[in-house]
Amino acid sequence: MKTLVIAIGGNSLIKDARHQSVPDQYAAVVHTVRHITDLLERGYRIVITHGNGPQVGFILLRSEHCRGLLHEVPLDSIVADTQGALGYQIQQALENEFRRRGLKRSVATIVTQTLVDGNDPAFAKPTKPIGEFLSRAQAEERMRTEHWAMVEDAGRGWRRVVASPRPVRIIESEVIRHLVKGGYVVVAAGGGGIPVVADEQGMLSGVAAVIDKDMASAVVAAQIGADLLVISTAVEKVLLNFGQPGQRALDAMTVTEARRYGAEGHFAPGSMLPKIEACIHFVEAGGREAIITCPDALAAALDGRTGTRMTA
Repeated sequence: MKTLVIAIGGNSLIKDARHQSVPDQYAAVVHTVRHITDLLERGYRIVITHGNGPQVGFILLRSEHCRGLLHEVPLDSIVADTQGALGYQIQQALENEFRRRGLKRSVATIVTQTLVDGNDPAFAKPTKPIGEFLSRAQAEERMRTEHWAMVEDAGRGWRRVVASPRPVRIIESEVIRHLVKGGYVVVAAGGGGIPVVADEQGMLSGVAAVIDKDMASAVVAAQIGADLLVISTAVEKVLLNFGQPGQRALDAMTVTEARRYGAEGHFAPGSMLPKIEACIHFVEAGGREAIITCPDALAAALDGRTGTRMTA
Protein backbone atom coordinates (compact mmCIF):
# COMPACT_ATOMS: atom_id res chain seq x y z
CA MET A 1 0.00 0.00 0.00
CA LYS A 2 1.50 3.33 -1.09
CA THR A 3 1.69 6.36 1.17
CA LEU A 4 0.71 9.67 -0.38
CA VAL A 5 1.28 13.18 1.01
CA ILE A 6 -1.13 15.74 -0.48
CA ALA A 7 -0.44 19.46 0.00
CA ILE A 8 -3.44 21.78 -0.45
CA GLY A 9 -3.10 25.56 -0.44
CA GLY A 10 -4.68 27.95 2.04
CA ASN A 11 -5.61 30.18 -0.87
CA SER A 12 -7.46 27.29 -2.53
CA LEU A 13 -9.98 27.40 0.32
CA ILE A 14 -10.96 30.97 -0.61
CA LYS A 15 -12.62 31.14 -4.01
CA ASP A 16 -12.82 34.95 -4.29
CA ALA A 17 -13.15 38.14 -2.23
CA ARG A 18 -16.87 37.50 -1.69
CA HIS A 19 -16.32 34.03 -0.24
CA GLN A 20 -13.87 34.41 2.65
CA SER A 21 -16.02 33.48 5.63
CA VAL A 22 -15.52 30.31 7.65
CA PRO A 23 -18.61 28.65 6.08
CA ASP A 24 -17.28 29.57 2.63
CA GLN A 25 -13.93 27.99 3.44
CA TYR A 26 -15.62 24.87 4.77
CA ALA A 27 -17.59 24.53 1.51
CA ALA A 28 -14.28 24.62 -0.38
CA VAL A 29 -12.86 21.96 1.96
CA VAL A 30 -15.89 19.73 1.33
CA HIS A 31 -15.26 19.95 -2.42
CA THR A 32 -11.55 19.12 -2.04
CA VAL A 33 -11.96 16.15 0.29
CA ARG A 34 -14.25 14.38 -2.18
CA HIS A 35 -11.30 14.04 -4.52
CA ILE A 36 -9.02 12.96 -1.66
CA THR A 37 -11.53 10.30 -0.61
CA ASP A 38 -11.51 8.95 -4.16
CA LEU A 39 -7.80 8.25 -3.65
CA LEU A 40 -8.41 6.63 -0.29
CA GLU A 41 -10.85 4.24 -1.94
CA ARG A 42 -8.07 3.26 -4.34
CA GLY A 43 -6.04 1.98 -1.41
CA TYR A 44 -3.62 4.82 -0.71
CA ARG A 45 -2.51 5.74 2.80
CA ILE A 46 -2.88 9.52 2.98
CA VAL A 47 -1.34 12.46 4.83
CA ILE A 48 -2.85 15.87 4.13
CA THR A 49 -0.93 19.11 4.61
CA HIS A 50 -2.36 22.56 4.02
CA GLY A 51 -1.48 26.22 3.69
CA ASN A 52 -2.77 28.97 5.98
CA GLY A 53 -1.59 32.29 4.51
CA PRO A 54 -4.96 34.06 4.20
CA GLN A 55 -6.17 32.66 7.51
CA VAL A 56 -3.08 33.95 9.34
CA GLY A 57 -3.72 37.34 7.73
CA PHE A 58 -7.29 37.38 9.04
CA ILE A 59 -6.16 36.72 12.62
CA LEU A 60 -3.46 39.37 12.38
CA LEU A 61 -6.05 41.86 11.14
CA ARG A 62 -8.38 41.06 14.03
CA SER A 63 -5.48 41.45 16.44
CA GLU A 64 -4.60 44.81 14.93
CA HIS A 65 -8.15 46.10 15.30
CA CYS A 66 -8.22 44.92 18.94
CA ARG A 67 -4.95 46.69 19.76
CA GLY A 68 -5.27 48.27 23.20
CA LEU A 69 -8.24 46.08 24.13
CA LEU A 70 -6.77 42.58 24.09
CA HIS A 71 -3.32 41.06 24.13
CA GLU A 72 -1.74 40.38 20.75
CA VAL A 73 -1.30 36.80 19.58
CA PRO A 74 2.29 35.74 18.75
CA LEU A 75 2.83 34.51 15.22
CA ASP A 76 3.77 30.96 16.26
CA SER A 77 0.51 30.73 18.21
CA ILE A 78 -1.42 32.01 15.19
CA VAL A 79 0.03 29.17 13.10
CA ALA A 80 -1.06 26.76 15.82
CA ASP A 81 -4.55 28.32 15.86
CA THR A 82 -4.94 27.92 12.11
CA GLN A 83 -3.66 24.35 12.24
CA GLY A 84 -6.43 23.54 14.68
CA ALA A 85 -9.20 25.43 12.87
CA LEU A 86 -8.38 24.20 9.36
CA GLY A 87 -7.56 20.72 10.62
CA TYR A 88 -10.99 20.62 12.27
CA GLN A 89 -12.68 21.55 8.99
CA ILE A 90 -10.72 19.00 6.95
CA GLN A 91 -11.26 16.31 9.58
CA GLN A 92 -15.00 16.90 9.83
CA ALA A 93 -15.49 17.11 6.07
CA LEU A 94 -13.55 13.88 5.52
CA GLU A 95 -15.42 11.97 8.21
CA ASN A 96 -18.76 13.13 6.79
CA GLU A 97 -17.65 12.01 3.32
CA PHE A 98 -16.62 8.64 4.76
CA ARG A 99 -20.09 8.22 6.28
CA ARG A 100 -21.72 8.99 2.92
CA ARG A 101 -19.62 6.30 1.25
CA GLY A 102 -19.82 3.77 4.07
CA LEU A 103 -16.06 3.84 4.71
CA LYS A 104 -14.84 2.71 8.13
CA ARG A 105 -11.93 5.14 8.44
CA SER A 106 -10.88 7.77 10.97
CA VAL A 107 -8.96 11.05 10.71
CA ALA A 108 -6.39 12.52 13.11
CA THR A 109 -5.18 16.12 13.05
CA ILE A 110 -1.72 16.67 14.53
CA VAL A 111 -0.57 20.03 15.88
CA THR A 112 2.83 19.97 14.21
CA GLN A 113 6.07 21.76 15.04
CA THR A 114 8.75 22.32 12.41
CA LEU A 115 12.33 22.73 13.51
CA VAL A 116 14.25 25.55 11.81
CA ASP A 117 17.85 26.70 12.22
CA GLY A 118 18.11 29.74 14.46
CA ASN A 119 21.08 30.83 12.34
CA ASP A 120 19.18 30.54 9.05
CA PRO A 121 20.07 33.62 6.92
CA ALA A 122 16.34 34.30 6.53
CA PHE A 123 16.23 35.64 10.10
CA ALA A 124 18.75 38.35 9.21
CA LYS A 125 16.73 39.43 6.19
CA PRO A 126 12.97 38.96 6.68
CA THR A 127 11.11 38.99 3.36
CA LYS A 128 7.68 37.40 3.89
CA PRO A 129 4.93 40.07 4.12
CA ILE A 130 2.11 39.38 6.58
CA GLY A 131 -0.80 41.33 8.03
CA GLU A 132 -2.50 44.50 6.85
CA PHE A 133 -1.18 47.63 5.15
CA LEU A 134 -0.26 50.49 7.49
CA SER A 135 0.59 54.16 7.02
CA ARG A 136 4.19 55.30 7.33
CA ALA A 137 3.46 56.78 10.76
CA GLN A 138 1.87 53.56 11.97
CA ALA A 139 4.76 51.54 10.58
CA GLU A 140 7.34 53.72 12.32
CA GLU A 141 5.42 53.30 15.60
CA ARG A 142 5.39 49.49 15.22
CA MET A 143 9.09 49.43 14.38
CA ARG A 144 9.82 51.52 17.47
CA THR A 145 7.56 49.76 19.97
CA GLU A 146 7.30 46.20 18.60
CA HIS A 147 10.70 46.03 16.85
CA TRP A 148 8.99 44.78 13.70
CA ALA A 149 10.78 44.70 10.37
CA MET A 150 8.57 46.58 7.89
CA VAL A 151 8.74 47.47 4.21
CA GLU A 152 6.84 49.74 1.87
CA ASP A 153 4.84 47.61 -0.57
CA ALA A 154 4.41 49.04 -4.08
CA GLY A 155 2.79 52.29 -2.95
CA ARG A 156 -0.02 50.49 -1.13
CA GLY A 157 1.33 51.08 2.35
CA TRP A 158 3.74 49.47 4.80
CA ARG A 159 3.61 45.83 5.87
CA ARG A 160 5.34 43.73 8.44
CA VAL A 161 7.84 41.22 7.04
CA VAL A 162 9.02 38.10 8.85
CA ALA A 163 11.58 35.41 8.19
CA SER A 164 10.78 32.36 6.09
CA PRO A 165 13.50 29.87 7.10
CA ARG A 166 13.89 26.46 5.49
CA PRO A 167 12.36 23.56 7.44
CA VAL A 168 14.95 21.20 8.91
CA ARG A 169 12.85 18.52 10.58
CA ILE A 170 9.24 17.79 11.51
CA ILE A 171 9.19 17.21 15.27
CA GLU A 172 6.12 14.95 15.22
CA SER A 173 7.13 12.88 12.17
CA GLU A 174 7.19 9.57 14.12
CA VAL A 175 3.68 10.23 15.43
CA ILE A 176 2.51 10.89 11.88
CA ARG A 177 4.23 7.74 10.59
CA HIS A 178 2.70 5.62 13.37
CA LEU A 179 -0.84 6.88 12.72
CA VAL A 180 -0.55 6.39 8.97
CA LYS A 181 0.63 2.80 9.43
CA GLY A 182 -2.30 2.30 11.78
CA GLY A 183 -4.72 3.16 8.97
CA TYR A 184 -5.58 6.73 9.95
CA VAL A 185 -5.85 9.59 7.49
CA VAL A 186 -3.59 12.24 9.00
CA VAL A 187 -3.76 16.04 8.73
CA ALA A 188 -0.37 17.49 9.67
CA ALA A 189 2.15 20.31 9.17
CA GLY A 190 -0.55 22.89 8.56
CA GLY A 191 0.85 26.18 7.33
CA GLY A 192 4.29 24.61 7.06
CA GLY A 193 4.23 23.73 10.75
CA ILE A 194 4.74 25.90 13.83
CA PRO A 195 8.30 27.26 13.50
CA VAL A 196 10.47 26.32 16.47
CA VAL A 197 14.18 26.47 17.29
CA ALA A 198 16.16 24.26 19.67
CA ASP A 199 18.71 25.41 22.24
CA GLU A 200 21.89 23.53 23.17
CA GLN A 201 19.88 21.18 25.43
CA GLY A 202 17.35 20.51 22.68
CA MET A 203 14.63 22.59 24.36
CA LEU A 204 12.18 24.01 21.83
CA SER A 205 10.71 27.50 21.60
CA GLY A 206 8.54 29.18 18.99
CA VAL A 207 9.81 31.94 16.71
CA ALA A 208 8.12 34.67 14.67
CA ALA A 209 8.45 33.17 11.21
CA VAL A 210 6.44 31.44 8.51
CA ILE A 211 7.53 28.27 6.73
CA ASP A 212 6.75 27.47 3.11
CA LYS A 213 4.06 24.79 3.31
CA ASP A 214 5.16 23.01 0.14
CA MET A 215 8.73 22.58 1.36
CA ALA A 216 7.48 21.47 4.77
CA SER A 217 5.24 18.95 3.00
CA ALA A 218 8.28 17.59 1.16
CA VAL A 219 10.14 17.24 4.46
CA VAL A 220 7.17 15.41 6.01
CA ALA A 221 6.95 13.09 3.01
CA ALA A 222 10.67 12.31 3.11
CA GLN A 223 10.74 11.73 6.88
CA ILE A 224 7.82 9.30 6.91
CA GLY A 225 9.05 7.46 3.81
CA ALA A 226 6.10 8.40 1.59
CA ASP A 227 6.02 7.03 -1.94
CA LEU A 228 4.46 10.10 -3.54
CA LEU A 229 4.23 13.83 -2.93
CA VAL A 230 1.28 15.57 -4.59
CA ILE A 231 1.10 19.36 -4.58
CA SER A 232 -2.42 20.55 -5.31
CA THR A 233 -2.55 24.00 -6.87
CA ALA A 234 -4.58 26.17 -9.26
CA VAL A 235 -3.29 24.64 -12.51
CA GLU A 236 -3.66 21.14 -13.92
CA LYS A 237 -0.07 21.08 -15.20
CA VAL A 238 3.11 23.11 -14.78
CA LEU A 239 3.50 25.62 -17.61
CA LEU A 240 6.59 26.94 -19.34
CA ASN A 241 6.46 30.52 -20.70
CA PHE A 242 3.38 31.08 -18.51
CA GLY A 243 1.08 33.74 -19.98
CA GLN A 244 3.38 34.31 -22.96
CA PRO A 245 3.49 33.24 -26.60
CA GLY A 246 4.74 29.69 -26.75
CA GLN A 247 3.18 28.69 -23.41
CA ARG A 248 3.58 24.92 -23.01
CA ALA A 249 2.29 22.44 -20.46
CA LEU A 250 4.68 19.83 -19.05
CA ASP A 251 3.65 16.20 -18.60
CA ALA A 252 6.90 15.25 -16.90
CA MET A 253 10.35 16.53 -16.00
CA THR A 254 13.46 15.30 -14.26
CA VAL A 255 15.13 17.09 -11.37
CA THR A 256 17.84 18.30 -13.77
CA GLU A 257 15.26 19.69 -16.19
CA ALA A 258 13.35 21.36 -13.34
CA ARG A 259 16.49 23.13 -12.19
CA ARG A 260 17.23 24.29 -15.73
CA TYR A 261 13.70 25.63 -16.22
CA GLY A 262 13.96 27.44 -12.88
CA ALA A 263 17.28 29.04 -13.84
CA GLU A 264 15.67 30.18 -17.09
CA GLY A 265 13.00 32.04 -15.10
CA HIS A 266 9.97 29.93 -15.99
CA PHE A 267 8.69 29.66 -12.40
CA ALA A 268 7.52 32.68 -10.38
CA PRO A 269 9.30 32.97 -7.00
CA GLY A 270 6.12 33.49 -4.98
CA SER A 271 4.04 30.97 -6.87
CA MET A 272 5.29 27.94 -8.79
CA LEU A 273 8.99 28.05 -7.85
CA PRO A 274 8.48 26.93 -4.20
CA LYS A 275 6.41 24.00 -5.45
CA ILE A 276 9.13 22.96 -7.88
CA GLU A 277 11.79 23.25 -5.16
CA ALA A 278 9.67 21.13 -2.82
CA CYS A 279 9.32 18.41 -5.45
CA ILE A 280 13.08 18.46 -6.07
CA HIS A 281 13.74 18.10 -2.33
CA PHE A 282 11.41 15.12 -2.01
CA VAL A 283 12.74 13.25 -5.04
CA GLU A 284 16.36 13.85 -4.06
CA ALA A 285 15.57 12.63 -0.53
CA GLY A 286 14.55 9.26 -1.98
CA GLY A 287 10.91 9.78 -2.93
CA ARG A 288 9.75 7.89 -6.00
CA GLU A 289 8.02 10.82 -7.70
CA ALA A 290 6.23 14.10 -7.12
CA ILE A 291 3.15 15.38 -8.92
CA ILE A 292 1.80 18.91 -9.36
CA THR A 293 -1.86 19.26 -10.39
CA CYS A 294 -5.21 20.78 -9.39
CA PRO A 295 -7.69 19.22 -6.92
CA ASP A 296 -10.20 18.13 -9.56
CA ALA A 297 -7.50 16.24 -11.46
CA LEU A 298 -5.98 14.29 -8.55
CA ALA A 299 -7.25 10.85 -9.58
CA ALA A 300 -6.43 11.39 -13.26
CA ALA A 301 -2.94 12.60 -12.34
CA LEU A 302 -2.24 9.51 -10.27
CA ASP A 303 -3.38 7.44 -13.24
CA GLY A 304 -0.84 9.25 -15.40
CA ARG A 305 -3.47 10.95 -17.53
CA THR A 306 -2.71 14.55 -16.48
CA GLY A 307 -0.64 16.61 -14.07
CA THR A 308 3.11 17.16 -14.15
CA ARG A 309 5.33 14.39 -12.74
CA MET A 310 8.86 14.87 -11.46
CA THR A 311 11.32 12.00 -11.10
CA ALA A 312 15.04 11.71 -10.42
